[in-house]
This record gives sequence, C-alpha cells and structure tokens, in this order.
Amino acid sequence: MTRLHGLYGLTDAKLMPSDNAMLEQVEAALRGGMRLLQYRDKSSDAEKRLRQARALRDLCRQFDCPLLINDDVVLAHACGADGVHLGQEDGSVAAARTYLGTRALIGQTCHDSLELAHRAIQQGADHVAFGAFFPSQTKPGATSAPLSLLQAAKEQLNVPVVAIGGISVDNAPQVIEAGADLVAVVHALFAAQEIQQQAERFSQQFQHS
Repeated sequence: MTRLHGLYGLTDAKLMPSDNAMLEQVEAALRGGMRLLQYRDKSSDAEKRLRQARALRDLCRQFDCPLLINDDVVLAHACGADGVHLGQEDGSVAAARTYLGTRALIGQTCHDSLELAHRAIQQGADHVAFGAFFPSQTKPGATSAPLSLLQAAKEQLNVPVVAIGGISVDNAPQVIEAGADLVAVVHALFAAQEIQQQAERFSQQFQHS
C-alpha cells in the first residue's frame, strides 16, 4: 500500500469550474508531488460527480496517487476510487469498511479530539484528520485545534495523521514538525497561480520528516 505521507490536495468546485480546469489543476499538483487527492463536490449532480471522479481516478493512477471521495461511499465504489473520507456526520467507518473492503483507504475527520480518532481507528479507519490548525477559507467556522494535538496523536496512534485547516506554505512546517504525516490543502494549493511549483514547495517540506 502507498505510504500516506506528504501533500494531500482537496478539489474545490469554485476553484475548478469545469472538468478541464479540474483535470489541469490536479495534474499540475500531481506533477509537483501531491501524494493524495480527495474529490470534494457537494452538488446534487450525480452524473457530473461520477464523470469527474472517474476522470480523476484515471489521472491519479498515472501518478500512483490514491484518490479518496469525500463523504460518499457509494460514489467511491462506483468510480473505482481508492477509498473515502468521512466527516463525523457521514455514516460510520465500520459500514464504509464493510462496503468498500479491506484494501480501501478510509479516513475520518476528528476535529480536535483524540477520543474520536481512537474510535475511528477501532472501527477500521487507516488514517485520521485533525483541524483546523489555522483560520480556514473553506470552513471559516471550523473547530480550532492546537498543535500539541498532533504531538499527542503521533505518540498514541499507529496510523497516519492528517493536518487540515488554513494550511499554507508558510505555516506547514509547524504542523509537520508537530507530527503531521500529511497536510490537507485547498486554497493554498489550487488558488495558486503556479500550482505545480506550489505543490513542489509543499512537498519539499516533507523531505526531512
């Protein structure tokens, strides 16, 4: 299984208003070293979501980069994605594991709670996400999490730890040093003028971790 470590990109429908824009931006990030991608689309257009997810699956495979689907276990299965990322309100990890099988990558948002992380792992999650560590444009009302949480997570948990929430090239070293295996990024990656170079900047920060 691919080691989960490095830059974790999340798609954004506003920053990627068309299929072509999405694929071009994601490919640039992949060329810059992105190691994990989450397809996140909250629209009700099931046809578009399946089409885009399948296209991203094909693109990610060219770069040996796993693709996760946000919140939607059925879509993850239908498009042949590598797994799913679940919020706390998006069904159980155990049910997702049963549906997607033992090889699927399943992550869950755990906000600022080690208790939620322990529960997710017990149910079958193979990585967990904490945040927000900094003010987030994507989720401005997100729960705030301290950097010390990452240090505790690395000591207590035996799965990769994701840091999310307002992470930029400038503050990413703080969460990596504190123990994050991956940094999950939306705007600081896909709103950049030169996405490939921005992905390279993020990726370089993991070379010594």
